[in-house]
Parts: sequence; C-alpha cells; structure tokens
Amino acid sequence: MNFNFEGLFAFTKSIFIKMGCPEEDAQTATEVLLSADLRGVDSHGVARLSGYVRLWEAGRINTKPNIKIVHESPSTAVVDGDGGLGLVVAPYAMNVAIEKAKNAGTGWVSVKNSNHYGIAGYHAMQALKNDMIGMSMTNASPLVSPTFSKERLLGTNPIAVAIPANKQPAFVADMATTTAANGKLEILQRKEEEAPSGWIQDKEGNPTTNPYGVKEGGALLPLGGDREHGSHKGYALGSIVDIFSAVLSGANYGPWVPPFVAFLQPDPNPVGEGIGHFFGAMRVDAFRPADEFKDHMDNWIGRFREAQTTPGNKKVLIPGDPERELEKERIKNGIPLLKPVENDLKELAKKFEVEFDL
Repeated sequence: MNFNFEGLFAFTKSIFIKMGCPEEDAQTATEVLLSADLRGVDSHGVARLSGYVRLWEAGRINTKPNIKIVHESPSTAVVDGDGGLGLVVAPYAMNVAIEKAKNAGTGWVSVKNSNHYGIAGYHAMQALKNDMIGMSMTNASPLVSPTFSKERLLGTNPIAVAIPANKQPAFVADMATTTAANGKLEILQRKEEEAPSGWIQDKEGNPTTNPYGVKEGGALLPLGGDREHGSHKGYALGSIVDIFSAVLSGANYGPWVPPFVAFLQPDPNPVGEGIGHFFGAMRVDAFRPADEFKDHMDNWIGRFREAQTTPGNKKVLIPGDPERELEKERIKNGIPLLKPVENDLKELAKKFEVEFDL
C-alpha cells in the first residue's frame, strides 16, 4: 500500500515532537528520514522511526542537545553532538563544513557523540546548492567481520559523494562498504525471503543465505563478499570510514560503537563518545571555474550514458539515477510501506496519541 508523502511527513514530525524535539529539529529530522523513503532506501526511512523512539525511551538519545564545535582550524572542525539524533547533528555538522569551504576552499568536519544519521547521501547532497562537492560517511554498529575473521568489528560504514553538474543531474554515489546494508536483511525478513549468497556468514564464519544469520550470531560481509572477489577492499574502505568518523573525532570505533537496537546495551567500557560521522565540502571554484567544471561534468555524464551496453541491458546508469527516478515517482504516487512497517507506525500513533490517517 502507498502512503501520501505529506501525510507521512506530518505524522513523523509529530512523533519527533512528542519525543521532545524542538519544532526546528523535528522538521530537520523528518526531512532527513523521509528522504530515504523518497529515494528508495526503504531500510533507512520511516521503517527506522520506532528504533529511534526505543533509543530515546532507553535514555540513549538527547532530544534537546547542545550541539557545538569543540575544536577547529580555518578548514576543519570537531563537532560534539551531545547525544542528539544523528538526523539533527549531521545537518549541523555538514553546514559547518560548507561554511568552512566558503572561506577556506574546503571544509572537513569529524563528529563525536552522535547517533544514527539516516542515509549518507542526504548530507553529501547539501553541498550541491553551493556549487560544492559534498562527502559524507559514518561508522555504525559492529555487524561486519573483517576478511578472514568471524568476529564482528566494523559497521556497514557508508560513504556518499555528491558532485554538481550543469544540465545533467548531479552525480550522487551513496553506498555501504558491505555487500549489503543491514536494513536490506530486515526487508528480506519482513518479506520472508532468503539472502543472496555473499551477503552474510554464520557465527562459525561459513557462508549462509539465512536472512536471520546476523541475529543468530553471524556477520555481514565486506563489499566483495570473500577474498577472491575483493572483500579485502571493502574491509579497507569500511576501516577508513571508521577511522575518519571516530578515531579522528573521539567517538567510539570498531567493536565499541553503540548498537542501534535499544535492547542491546553499549559497551560498559567505551573508547569514545557515541557514534561518529565525517563530512567534507569542496568549493569547485577552489580548483577551476565552477561553470567550466560543471560543463565538463555534463560531458562526462553524457559520455557514460552513451556507453555500449551488455546483452539484456538497455542503458548505463549514473550514480544517483535510480534514486532520483524513484523520488519523482514516489512524490507523485506515494511511498510504499511493508505491512510490518505500517503496523509499527500504527503502534507509535497509539503510544503517542497521534492520528494515523494517511
């Protein structure tokens, strides 16, 4: 069943307000969260709303944080999120990076003491309106085993890069550094479908297609799946995200990153504060005239669109194409929600005495 975007937006915002978020923060958090549903990243949209509520109920989210810069140079900063919603902390930090870039040409911000920040792509894309290249990454709950290990030491640790063009739509790459994000497993569980091979391993380190494999003590696999298919590269990418996001800022890293699920407690001996993020903004005209660059991006994108295709494929896609097309379709026709997600939202409506009539 499809749900009206405006109705979902109003409902979600009302839940954040009921949690104690100020009006402006509730608006920001809702924009970030719903952007995932619009762009087809259903695992990170309203399906996560009840998870944020449970973290707040467990005392692990501060809905009125004092977000602030605790260390900076002309082009860099460390932001302390004060335990706030990552959906609110991240836009603040990305704006700091953009303002730094306006003055210094580039801006780099590492964040500590935050929580899950939604989809990485949303934050990277905030740079586009300023003729800047945006970067966004975050560490996450340890559900991923390094190549050759059966221990869970890393998160899905996504990376997003947004690059402006002129007449062509922007290039937007947004990806986990694992073969699949954990949210994809949650969707398979709701659909009662098996996982593709190469996504996960069981608790003994053996390949499995059981979508509950991670819940049963197994682990997600780095991008590539196994050594023969380049999992060591996915492992390296996830490690870079962890270091930039947390070792650099003073957040928890590796196996010490606090879990998103409220029923699991954070490590009693943390090595930092909360979850970490990392943001970058680069002013295009710090390298060459912006219009000249964007014209060449148009040329780059156009040439790749014209690439000869393999049998059975109609066209070559540019990163960001599928999400942009889905966004247009969902704004027009509504956002599809799986029945378990719809039921979760109805339970939230009952809990907070908010109308769910979409």
